Amino acid sequence: KNTKLMLNIIGIGLNDEKDITVKGLELVKESDYIYLENYTSKLQVPITNLEKLYNKKIILVEREFVEDGKEIIEKSKSQNVSLLIIGDPFSATTHLSLLQQAKDIKTNIIGNASVLTAIGIVGLELYKYGKTTSIPFHNEQVQTPYDVIKSNKPLHTLCLLDLSPKDNKFMEAKQAIDFLLNIEKERKENVLTEDTKIIVCSQLGSENPIIQYTGAKNITNLNKFPQCLIIPGDLHFMEEEFLNKFII
Repeated sequence: KNTKLMLNIIGIGLNDEKDITVKGLELVKESDYIYLENYTSKLQVPITNLEKLYNKKIILVEREFVEDGKEIIEKSKSQNVSLLIIGDPFSATTHLSLLQQAKDIKTNIIGNASVLTAIGIVGLELYKYGKTTSIPFHNEQVQTPYDVIKSNKPLHTLCLLDLSPKDNKFMEAKQAIDFLLNIEKERKENVLTEDTKIIVCSQLGSENPIIQYTGAKNITNLNKFPQCLIIPGDLHFMEEEFLNKFII
């Protein structure tokens, strides 16, 4: 068995080239091949910023490449390979299948900030969130996000919004809210109405994140990505007090 350190799976945080940890940066600098997955989120800086700091060429890869994993594993048998993941390696998306394929190769896993922790900035207690849900672009027959919000109550719900960075396509919170309100109209279950107060977040982890707390009907397009939505459950008075800073 190959016991040399060969495959690094490195979370690089949410914002720019400087969010990588010192440990992660050291491993990147020792790597022969560096891949950056290009399908789960969007950095706030061009890839050239990363290449400049790392002094390395970065290869952008899509979902199929990472999920197939063959090329990454093959190269890892003879060289140092790093796979960079925006946010944290195993938080909002799963790269666990790659880890399973790499069972005969020594791997390093380097954690980092994730949207699942960055939402702490809005002032809701993290342990009062229920199940996280995602709202896809192709959602004609989809009801799951609505059901998750409903079953989470009285807990808060984080809704992650779809994106396709390679097509430069990102979902606006307004689009997600319209989708949820349409289901509400059909089902009349009072889970989320036009007056429900919700939280819209954009570019969490950056120096200037946008956070808005307002009625569903007031949401407008922000044109800054990535975005997520939080549907608050029952609010503690301290949570409410903190949220009032973000009222629009």
